[in-house]
Amino acid sequence: MRPETWIDPFSHADGAPPRTLARFLRWAMRGAEKPLALAGGVSIVAGVVEVLAALMLGVVVDAALASEAGNVFSDQAGILILALLFFLIVRPVTMGANAAMQSIAIAPNVFNLVLSRLHRYTLGQSVTFFDDDFAGRIAQKEMQTARALTDAVVEVVQTVLFALASVVGAIFMLGTVDWRIAGGLVLWMAVYLWMIRYFMPRVRKRSKARAAARANVSGQVVDTVTNIKTVKLFAHAEHEDRAALGAMGGLRDRTIEFGYLSALFRFCLMGLAGILPILLVGGALWYWSQGLVSAGDIAATGAVSLRLAQMTGWVSFTLMALYANVGEVEDGMRTLTPPHGLIDAEDATDLAVEAGEIAFRDVTFGYGREEGGGVRDIALTIAPGEKLGIVGASGAGKSTLVSLLLRMYDTEQGAIEIDGQDVSRVTQESLRHRIGMVTQETAMFNRSAMDNIRYGRPNATDEEVYDAARRAEAHEFIQDMQDHMGRKGYDAYLGERGVKLSGGQRQRIALARAILKDAPILVLDEATSALDSEVEASIQDALERVMEGKTVLAIAHRLSTLSSMDRIVVLDDGRIVETGTHDDLLARGGLYARYWERQSGGFIGSDDEDDDSVRAAE
Repeated sequence: MRPETWIDPFSHADGAPPRTLARFLRWAMRGAEKPLALAGGVSIVAGVVEVLAALMLGVVVDAALASEAGNVFSDQAGILILALLFFLIVRPVTMGANAAMQSIAIAPNVFNLVLSRLHRYTLGQSVTFFDDDFAGRIAQKEMQTARALTDAVVEVVQTVLFALASVVGAIFMLGTVDWRIAGGLVLWMAVYLWMIRYFMPRVRKRSKARAAARANVSGQVVDTVTNIKTVKLFAHAEHEDRAALGAMGGLRDRTIEFGYLSALFRFCLMGLAGILPILLVGGALWYWSQGLVSAGDIAATGAVSLRLAQMTGWVSFTLMALYANVGEVEDGMRTLTPPHGLIDAEDATDLAVEAGEIAFRDVTFGYGREEGGGVRDIALTIAPGEKLGIVGASGAGKSTLVSLLLRMYDTEQGAIEIDGQDVSRVTQESLRHRIGMVTQETAMFNRSAMDNIRYGRPNATDEEVYDAARRAEAHEFIQDMQDHMGRKGYDAYLGERGVKLSGGQRQRIALARAILKDAPILVLDEATSALDSEVEASIQDALERVMEGKTVLAIAHRLSTLSSMDRIVVLDDGRIVETGTHDDLLARGGLYARYWERQSGGFIGSDDEDDDSVRAAE
């Protein structure tokens, strides 16, 4: 097997990510243990080989001194050939294998393993999780955590284990020279470890603060760029600049704090590293002057001391990076690992929709607030195939009702059933697969028109996509599209959130997506609000055909779009206040009739606007 296949970079994790560091690391790395152990073993062998290089140098020096100058190659041919094989074959092969393990088997796979698991878990979070944070910050945390954890793993395997093997090997080697020289190295290592223990927790803490500040900058910048049209329309470039500079200033402060600590650490490190060659080589020279060690021993000791002194800086900065990465992992954990707000029940089954009856059984939901918003005591049954219109002023609870049906939130009281199945007892994926939806604020991906429509049913053929687009009156304008990369028609990209399209064009693509999905339950939340009257009339027949045989919930401010519904429900302050057909409600002379009388083709306003209009009419 090739080394890049030793770790499956996209394997699923077991359960939710733990919120403590050690358990989180095990969760993130599960499935990669054997390749990591092999890589660690190769790194240890490479560290031992590094010490053997110094030992080999000492052996060659002693062999050369033991022979006359003219006969050294003939007298010591065996040792010299062994040294050549070591330096030309053994050492390069070992070091190359160590590098290959890190750059081919470990780093690319571990990064994708961690990122895919974090991203998969994040996708399972409730809508509230994303509403409460910056989109850019969440994305930054995913990338930051995966990168930091990958770097930490590579640093442990490639540097820490290599260095430990080198140090332990050096102690044993120096012990063969003189136990007191080895003792000097042990004493020096004790001071070095004390310094590491002092600095590293502080590095970890300041790195965590720096990572949080960096994510805030990303979140602020992405939030501004995402809403750039609003920024320009309100002429608030200077305001956004101040907000970004504030976030950048926080990052600068945290980076400077980290820099001061790094500089102090470097100063102490270099001072300590300078002591090592003096201690070891000086000791070897002293014992040589006493006739206790050979010239080869001095050469080997010198090589080891210089190598360890160089390695001290390398290892220390690696450890600093390691602790910095651990701090960033902890910072990412804090953002990305909260328990899912909405989870499937342990015995959840797939939703089976045979008829399409929907029942709201005394449903209450208020977004966790004591006053305002949500719905209260909703008792409503929608018969299979019934077309239900939902009317109400802004804030009356219309969209909340739909969100609860789709289980974007869990009810606080009561239950919602589809064909007798409680939506909280079926899987969320199966529930949403069986409900098609077109919203007022149409979501578009920065992908091709083909991909955006096919999102309704990923396995649909091109012809099925074209047919859905024709039925939604979108085929003609899609064929005329061309993006900045020269891609045309259905291959043209729509831009960030579909910004290259008009509101009506976006909504027609969304309608095509819903047509292609062909779910038994259809929700239209202001589905034609962005269409002009001519376009709306042209697709009305298509909408009628799409609604045939489906249970439909249609929300609209434009009441004329609901006049043909089988039944209309009027919401006010989160409660159902009227229900009946269009003609029944007009004849009743209640709230719906007042809306109809005042609207004249317009839109229902807020509660305050309604009250003002009523007073004006009176």
